[in-house]
Amino acid sequence: MARFVVRRLILLVPILLGLSILLFAWVRALPGSLANTLLGERGTPDTIAAVERLYGLDQPIAVQYWKYLVRSASGDFGVSAQTRRPVTEEMVRLFPATIELTVIAFVLAVGIGIPLGYFAARRFGSWMDSTAIVGSLIGVTIPVFFLGFLLKYVFAIKLGWFPTTGRADQRILGVEHPTGFYVLDGLVTGNLAASWDAIKHLILPAVALATIPLAIVTRITRASVLDVIHEDYVRTAEAKGLLSRTINRRHVLRNALLPLVTIIGLQLGLLLSGAILTETVFAFNGVGRFVADALRFRDYSVIQGFILVFAVIYVVVNLVVDIAYGLVDPRVRVR
Repeated sequence: MARFVVRRLILLVPILLGLSILLFAWVRALPGSLANTLLGERGTPDTIAAVERLYGLDQPIAVQYWKYLVRSASGDFGVSAQTRRPVTEEMVRLFPATIELTVIAFVLAVGIGIPLGYFAARRFGSWMDSTAIVGSLIGVTIPVFFLGFLLKYVFAIKLGWFPTTGRADQRILGVEHPTGFYVLDGLVTGNLAASWDAIKHLILPAVALATIPLAIVTRITRASVLDVIHEDYVRTAEAKGLLSRTINRRHVLRNALLPLVTIIGLQLGLLLSGAILTETVFAFNGVGRFVADALRFRDYSVIQGFILVFAVIYVVVNLVVDIAYGLVDPRVRVR
């Protein structure tokens, strides 16, 4: 297992190198330019040339890529054209919001999807099974942005149960954010009102973001459990008179979890990409909204830096998933 992990870590180098080339080329293939976006109608040949010189866009493409690669390897992703602050500082400021939203959405998707898929499979053909199938199909097909607007209209505007936008109510005074995780900050500082307010602001975006992963996890769990419960070892355990909870824990769930490990791991990447739309709809001040604004302003440094970090996270998650295979099922140990 140790050699496998080392080999995968070494393979990360060409993967990330190739990704950096594709990302660098894609960003510069976008229509428009950073100088034209910043200057607008005030742009003249001299001012455009000055902006391009300021951000190094007047240099040959090969030189721009080499400087981008060297800076990225050292953790320096340049300066944001929107805020005039280093991209690394923006990451430290914004990532807690997206992580907080992603974790809540991930817990909802896995915590509801696995039990729902399991009970749907165990009650195959019942109303619960049919409801789970129809609900998962709706969850997969409905766009995240449409669901976000729908949730805002029903639960925020009509019913008034939750806030419509943002991460916190600005009317709550004396709120401190030492970590950037608003829910945790309220608990650490003893401001329970701020912590509860942060939770209320998280619920609607997290539900919207979790819908597609929840539907996928439910369907995969149902299909996996249906395959396992018809295996010979499950029927043998039932014939030997083992308790149902023992059969479910030792034979059904453990073997059904193996295909779920991959699906659950990949959903993290889906949640990070879906956060861009979700945070934009709910005006949630996180990484997704900031990257969406960077795309509109052609902020190359932000786009390249944040997407590259997303890619690293996604690759690392895949590595963790491969390692988890051997922990879930000893038959799949990699030497």
